[in-house]
Amino acid sequence: MDAQQIAVVIEDDEDIRGLVSTVLEQAGFTVHAAATGLDGVALVREHDPIVTTLDVSMPGIDGFETAKRIRAISSTYIVMLTARDDEIDTLQGLQSGADDYLTKPFRPRELRARIEAMLRRPRGLVGSGTEPAREAREGDAAFLHHGLRLDPETRDVTRDGSAVELTRSEFDILAELMRRGRRVVSKSDLALAVRGDAHAGTYVSEHDTRAIEVHVANLRRKLGESATSPRWIETIRGVGYRLTAD
Repeated sequence: MDAQQIAVVIEDDEDIRGLVSTVLEQAGFTVHAAATGLDGVALVREHDPIVTTLDVSMPGIDGFETAKRIRAISSTYIVMLTARDDEIDTLQGLQSGADDYLTKPFRPRELRARIEAMLRRPRGLVGSGTEPAREAREGDAAFLHHGLRLDPETRDVTRDGSAVELTRSEFDILAELMRRGRRVVSKSDLALAVRGDAHAGTYVSEHDTRAIEVHVANLRRKLGESATSPRWIETIRGVGYRLTAD
């Protein structure tokens, strides 16, 4: 891992803040830590980290509000850490812009493994006859579908010519769907794509698949489409998702 990569740790518990900072430093990050949400947002603005870990329960603004403020200024990966494992908290965290969610106590190696998986480059987007059209310019690997354009190299997305701001996880999900075209992509496969883990047989939990549902709902909201009358993403009930027909 590149030693120049920057991480921000936002955690009010001093011991946990020190533990998470140590885990990230051992993984090669330069770490900046804060004990409050407001201080953490300021650190994100100042240092532009690639990864931010964020406690849910903090004095002042809580982790959900902190995540929203961070997401408004940064595309950093956000991993939320909490002692609460209620599903509603998980969903609220993902809806606030988090990319992943771990409950305390957690194993340091699990945190490191999840972060390293998120940082893996998206898998190459390889052509097939079932995919949406690619632009014809030499060297341009962008996908086009119903006015939606996704460039995996620059990680830019536009809708009818207007830029769409997506989180890293939302982008990876959309890229995988556009790569597959009309082939159905299961929620488990999308979870592996988001984690950067393509190995067959890798464990995918119910939490992981539920997180995909939230990410897809957020993606649809940002694209401005309805799940009942989709322009781009079609739900295959009980299975997963695919692009709408040409």
